[in-house]
Amino acid sequence: MADEKPKKQSTIKQIIRIYQYTAKEDKVLPALLAGAFLLPVVLEVVLGLVFKWGVITWIFTVITAIMLGLLLATIVLTRRADMVGYKQIEGKPGAAIGVLGNMNKAGFVFPQEPVWVDPKTKDAIWRGTSINGIYLIGEGEYGRIMRAMDRQEREIKGVTAGSSIPVYRIAVGRGPKQVALKDVRKAVTRAKSYLPTDHKNPLIAKIHPRRRFLLTKSEQDTLNDRLRTLQAKRGYAVPKGIDPTHPQRVSRRAMRGR
Repeated sequence: MADEKPKKQSTIKQIIRIYQYTAKEDKVLPALLAGAFLLPVVLEVVLGLVFKWGVITWIFTVITAIMLGLLLATIVLTRRADMVGYKQIEGKPGAAIGVLGNMNKAGFVFPQEPVWVDPKTKDAIWRGTSINGIYLIGEGEYGRIMRAMDRQEREIKGVTAGSSIPVYRIAVGRGPKQVALKDVRKAVTRAKSYLPTDHKNPLIAKIHPRRRFLLTKSEQDTLNDRLRTLQAKRGYAVPKGIDPTHPQRVSRRAMRGR
């Protein structure tokens, strides 16, 4: 019991610090939190008056409404805190890989080191993999990034010759055809490719004309080994002002005041 009490206080303090951190930049946060908390409570009161609940029902529904309100308020606070965090690091070198680096435990592999950096413009490209294929994540002017990705893709095809592994290109930024930093994780998880099933039976081929491309765990490991070998042979140049081992991150600790 003695160990649980400090832990509970610590959690409350963390929530308070996250709120203070977010409220400085997000002026509508108090209203959103109040609305999220009160919505289920008001709905519960209206339903109770309409259906004329008994005392026991009122007690249980009030408790449920309060718990649901707290849950909704916590979700709103977390999302608004993330938005503030993204806003603060957006446009800084390494912001994209800082966000994607948190996905490594979900079957995605995004090394922190860029595979290409332009010393003059500081445009950069990172490469990652998952069972869905290979990802090229670029920061910088769209046209320059696409030309650099053309070269990267040719090199990738050199070590994956004969395979049908797809390469997904994601340019991060605010310009046309670019993906906003807050949406980059969504863009990565939604990237999928399909292959024809080549069924001999015409009826089955018509019903099931394609299948999703997926790598096995061992195939992904082999792919990562080949890409690491490719990068080790090629190397990369890092311009001044960019430390590839310390990319920008949405820091939860910073939000909590640590």
